[in-house]
Amino acid sequence: MTQRALDSSGEQTPGPSRPAMIDAGAELDPVHPMELPPSGHRATGLTTAEVAERVARGEVNDVPVRSSRSVTEIVRANVFTRFNLIIGVLWVIMLFVAPIQDSLFGFVIVANTGIGIIQEWRAKKTLDSLAVIGEAKPTVRRDGVTAEISTHEIVLGDVIELGPGDKVVVDGTVAEAESLEIDESLLTGEADPVLKRAGDLVMSGSFVVAGGGAFTATKVGREAYAAQLAEEASRFTLVHSELRSGISTILKYVTWMMVPTAIGLIISQLVVKDNNFKDSVARTVGGIVPMIPEGLVLLTSVAFAIGVVRLGRKQCLVQELPAIEGLARVDVVCLDKTGTLTEGGMDITEVRPLNGSDEAYVHQVLRSLGSSDPRPNASLQAIIDAYPADKGDGKGAGKGRADGDGGGGKAAWTVTDAMPFSSARKYSGAAFTEADGTSSAWLLGAPDVLLPEGDPTLDEIEHLNEQGLRVLLLARVPSGELDAPDAAEGDVPTALVVLEQRLRPDAAETLKYFAQQNVATKVISGDNAVSVGAVAGKLGLAGAENTLDARRMPTDPDDMATAMEQNSVFGRVTPQQKRDMVAALQSRGHTVAMTGDGVNDVLALKDADIGVSMGSGSEATRAVAQIVLLNNSFATLPSVVAEGRRVIGNITRVATLFLTKTVYSVLLAILVVCTQVEYPFLPRHLTLLATLTIGVPAFFLALAPNKERAQPHFVRRVMRYAIPSGVIAAAATFTTYLLARHHYSGPGALEAETSAATLTLFLVAMWVLAIIARPYTWWRIGLVAAMGLGFLIVLVVPWLQEFFALKLVGTTMPWAAVAIAVAAAAALEFSWRLVGRRFGA
Repeated sequence: MTQRALDSSGEQTPGPSRPAMIDAGAELDPVHPMELPPSGHRATGLTTAEVAERVARGEVNDVPVRSSRSVTEIVRANVFTRFNLIIGVLWVIMLFVAPIQDSLFGFVIVANTGIGIIQEWRAKKTLDSLAVIGEAKPTVRRDGVTAEISTHEIVLGDVIELGPGDKVVVDGTVAEAESLEIDESLLTGEADPVLKRAGDLVMSGSFVVAGGGAFTATKVGREAYAAQLAEEASRFTLVHSELRSGISTILKYVTWMMVPTAIGLIISQLVVKDNNFKDSVARTVGGIVPMIPEGLVLLTSVAFAIGVVRLGRKQCLVQELPAIEGLARVDVVCLDKTGTLTEGGMDITEVRPLNGSDEAYVHQVLRSLGSSDPRPNASLQAIIDAYPADKGDGKGAGKGRADGDGGGGKAAWTVTDAMPFSSARKYSGAAFTEADGTSSAWLLGAPDVLLPEGDPTLDEIEHLNEQGLRVLLLARVPSGELDAPDAAEGDVPTALVVLEQRLRPDAAETLKYFAQQNVATKVISGDNAVSVGAVAGKLGLAGAENTLDARRMPTDPDDMATAMEQNSVFGRVTPQQKRDMVAALQSRGHTVAMTGDGVNDVLALKDADIGVSMGSGSEATRAVAQIVLLNNSFATLPSVVAEGRRVIGNITRVATLFLTKTVYSVLLAILVVCTQVEYPFLPRHLTLLATLTIGVPAFFLALAPNKERAQPHFVRRVMRYAIPSGVIAAAATFTTYLLARHHYSGPGALEAETSAATLTLFLVAMWVLAIIARPYTWWRIGLVAAMGLGFLIVLVVPWLQEFFALKLVGTTMPWAAVAIAVAAAAALEFSWRLVGRRFGA
């Protein structure tokens, strides 16, 4: 398939074929015929009138940028669930056959669903507002003026400027290119950047790693290849996490258990026993409803949603909700030094001429290098700040264009060639025609890359690096192709540019936090390893003295993983090596988070379990990261970890509560079917028990602080506690019920038997709650005590006794119920400690 591009006359000419996509099934249609602007618009872009025409024709990049589910989707997801359907049918039945107090469970479900909708709607509002703040703003030329606009405002034929770190937001053809290198790895899987020239195709979803230029939009909206990917990547989601997939697995098992048990219970209560029909229906429903852990999904959703709102207040955009959970499971954090441990800006502390170079001449070279790059990186920006261009230097003038006479009466240098900085090369360069007409070419970059090993200048540089200073080498090179592989051969060292990096004031505390949480920290940087180690040492990073130059890093994945585990600081790391390092750590079973803000971090961010980008980072890093720190504060990460640990730890706790209820409900139903007795409880009894021992306390426990390290195997961890707890609760309750059936007789015997069984079940369930509430704090003790007091009030207030059909008769059986509950509590303690010793807490 041939892609057609514009030649200089505006005619369509064959261009390069489109690279293969990851999605083998993707349809790669040729560009639709379009009205192309004349070549004169290459520089000025479309006019306002032309933009209006395209908008009228619908040729707009109208793909919605969605960071959350719509309100309709939120309501649908919370209302139309399998268990809501079951409970809804049972609720309607109960409204017809029993008093209103036996239908309370339905009102609880309505309230729970409403809470879920409101909380997720709050999270949606937070995400939407943060997404607008973090949205990429491409620079577009219109009417000869450049301006930043929203991505959805781009129209067909727009001229869009590109610079390092910019993401290609729509498909197009290159109109201008200045050493433009595009990384298409996110689309094709190929890590090597592609050098683009005028007429070449650029694809949405790729990003610029070096150079600059502009391209003309040829496909916008849903026709652009990456449009669907971008929409999905930024969607608010509650899936694809161990926590939620584990809950789904549990609910699937619950359904399998519930269906046959419920059928047996229905037959037992309606057919075998010749009782009052309405009472039989009520007791059947009373047996089915508690089998459903209806609040578990709600609490998980609420916990995630509240986490999003909390982090949103700290200017942290969670682009994928499971990232909150994922970061809590992380045991290795890989940090890019620049922009993470240090602030983006730098200051020149010294320029040290070498080999007898004239200081004023060196300053002029640096001034001209600053003027040669319209999109300088942080290092070059520090040089520009220290040596600003003279008036008339024409910063950013095009190649080959004389800048005229400087304001100081000096003829300015003319840029004849320019090569922007590349993370792979570790240097940038430019060639000039100097004021006197002579030609010169210069490279500026890493000394240990530009100088041969053993050069005496490296010893001087090593001393500076040990102080945490960053050093660049300015070297004169023979005229030739600057981007040639051997461009640095024969270079003449001219000066050392010494830069001081600004440490983030909150970085030391953040590193200390990770050390306290047993999370290993690895600093991975493209800078000199000794310099990076010195910076890390100033911030108190444990193991900062263990530095390794990545050029000596083993290539074997297993050996690389060993080197990663043994060292803490890595320098001179290439973008591909960052990716390999992440993969090596993952191969050893580590859960890896990667932070960064530059294009050299994109590949590693994409492959890490959790990618974290700074808000000031490049568009490409923000696009692939799951978490964006909009306030550019590395110190926000502990908050994300804390939220994740709160969610995982607390949901594990409350899931045990819910599943214990499911287990004892199923077992009670099976025992009733096997012994052919009346089901002991009405819906009102289990609604009361579930509210006091699960519903209210679970809500508080799910949102409480929790700093426990997140553990894997959610389903196993929950079930190994819930199953023995449910078995003990069911056995104790049914024992009390059978004893009560032998103790009571005559009218009202069933109500007395139910009351005794309810007392035992409440006390056992309360003991499960008391175990789960550990370690105790004042509010946890108060919570458990308040639930116990609530049940006591029901037992002693006459109208509540009547409302819930709970009245203890005599003293023998109630005290027997208490004794059985005490024995069950002892069994619970033994079983929990046994499980803890055998499987770990």
